[in-house]
Amino acid sequence: MSVIEKLKWRYATKKFDSKKKLSKEQLKTLKEAFNLTALSYGLQTLKMVVVQDDKLKEKLVDVSYGQRQVVDASHVLVLCIQTKIDENDVDAHFETIKSIRNTPDSILDPFKAQLQTTLKSMPLEKKIGWATRQAYIALGNLMTVCAIEGIDSCPMEGFLPAEVDNLLKLDTYGLNSVLMLPVGYRAGDDMFAGLKKVRKQVSETIIDL
Repeated sequence: MSVIEKLKWRYATKKFDSKKKLSKEQLKTLKEAFNLTALSYGLQTLKMVVVQDDKLKEKLVDVSYGQRQVVDASHVLVLCIQTKIDENDVDAHFETIKSIRNTPDSILDPFKAQLQTTLKSMPLEKKIGWATRQAYIALGNLMTVCAIEGIDSCPMEGFLPAEVDNLLKLDTYGLNSVLMLPVGYRAGDDMFAGLKKVRKQVSETIIDL
């Protein structure tokens, strides 16, 4: 299938086949895809928690408004933002640049100083909003990669973040959950799998100037 055909094949899976699991290679692909997501300033202030333990997934149902996708899916990808984003993240990022590219400080320092100033002046609420928007970029990237790889997925905002944080003990990692993406394979009796995709015509959503 072409990329467009695969995107047409993709849908928000309502029922997963609990007996089918992703391979280690497929899971590795999704982890790499998350890590390669294009993010603002190149800062990676997101983390992805991969939940595969069946008992833990079962507990997620109660904090996800009873949505069974979280337990029937092969894995649940929980996209998280850091509870603290500051100059230390900037320092670490530029050290990584230096170690990989051997870029001299004379070139990096001006941009580094500018980014540190930007973060210092940014209120916590704005940082959280900014980081959350980055998580949506990662979500879109993962969903596209899933479609290309023939993996079903279901993007979810419908859960209780504080309860999920507590269940997964995310405070120990300095994280807050913002999105979940159960991944796996659609069940044969998922009635939504065969429905035609409903979208406006391209001519209605695209403006060519």
